[in-house]
Amino acid sequence: MRDLVLKMTISLDGFVGDLDGGNGWMFGTDAVAKAWSVETLRGAGLHIMGSRTFARMAAHWPTADGPFAAPMNDIPKAVFSRRGRAVQPPGAGSWAEAHVAQGELAEEVAALKAQPGKPIIAHGGAGFARSLVAGGMVDRFVLLVAPVALGRGLPLFTDLAAPLPLALIESRAFPGGAVAQTYRPA
Repeated sequence: MRDLVLKMTISLDGFVGDLDGGNGWMFGTDAVAKAWSVETLRGAGLHIMGSRTFARMAAHWPTADGPFAAPMNDIPKAVFSRRGRAVQPPGAGSWAEAHVAQGELAEEVAALKAQPGKPIIAHGGAGFARSLVAGGMVDRFVLLVAPVALGRGLPLFTDLAAPLPLALIESRAFPGGAVAQTYRPA
C-alpha cells in the first residue's frame, strides 16, 4: 500500500490560493526551496489532482522546461472529475494519457493507494485537497509554508468535521524564509 501525500504551498495564514485561486505569491526565488520541491516531486509514483488544476497544468507542463518539467511530465497522472474524459485538454505524454477517476473519491483513492509503487502526490486545487483532507485520505502532509500572509484566500482545512491532530515528522527551513513541514495524522 502506498501513501497519499498532499504537497501544497501554503501562506503563513493558512491559504493555498488567493481569493481568485491565484498562486503567483508562492513561487519565490529561493533556489534551495525549489530544489527541495523538485526532489519531493521526483519521489512520486503518481500525481493526482482535480480537473481544473489538471487543465491548467496540462496546458503548461508538456512544453515547459526547467527543473520541475521532468518530474511533472514523466510521472503518470490521475485526474479526478465527475465530467469524464471531456476534462482532458490536448497534451503530450503522461498528460494526454492521464487516468480519469470518475467514481466516488474515497473508493478511487483507495484503489490507487492499493497499487504497488512509489507514493501518490496530490496537488490540489483547494476544493479537491479539502475533500481529501476531510475524507481522511491523506497519509502525509507536505506543506511548504511561504513567508507571506494573504489576509484572505482559499483555506485548506475548512471542511474538517473535527480537529485533526497531526504529528510533525520533519521540518526544514530554507534561506528565503520558507519552511517545509511534513506531518502525519496523529
